[in-house]
Amino acid sequence: MLQLEHRSPHASPSTDYTLLSQQLEALLEDRDWLANSAQTCAFIMEAIPELNWAGFYLQRRDHVLTLGPFQGKPACNPIPFTKGVCGAAARTQQTQRIEDVHAIADHIACDAASRSELVVPIVTQGHLWGVLDLDSPRRGRFDTNDQTGIEALVSVFMARTDLD
Repeated sequence: MLQLEHRSPHASPSTDYTLLSQQLEALLEDRDWLANSAQTCAFIMEAIPELNWAGFYLQRRDHVLTLGPFQGKPACNPIPFTKGVCGAAARTQQTQRIEDVHAIADHIACDAASRSELVVPIVTQGHLWGVLDLDSPRRGRFDTNDQTGIEALVSVFMARTDLD
């Protein structure tokens, strides 16, 4: 069984994403997208401090994201590509790192406690499969190190998962 070192909510801002990538790779033993999505969300919520939501939104129909596995409070569903930070990540297929979600005009507030957000698109063979969405109650929670680290975790997820 994989042993995680539990991080305090007040841990150092420097997260060891190399170690987390190795741990996630060891955790994802089955190529099943549903099991791996659920495991990835739970892993991220346990391993990364100061998050209040971690989950996947999937593209199951044109220009709309549908809620997938997640950890946190109930979430908004569906999300059109024209709305919010997740919609922007899906539409542009580029990571969105938002310091203050309340400064975004079309932000979709599923949890009023969320202050910052990081959304990484998951693109396979030129097709958007979905996005990984992370929310934090702390403004400015995500920096470039977090963005690069979470993008690396998404790469591990993609490499260990059948996304067909």
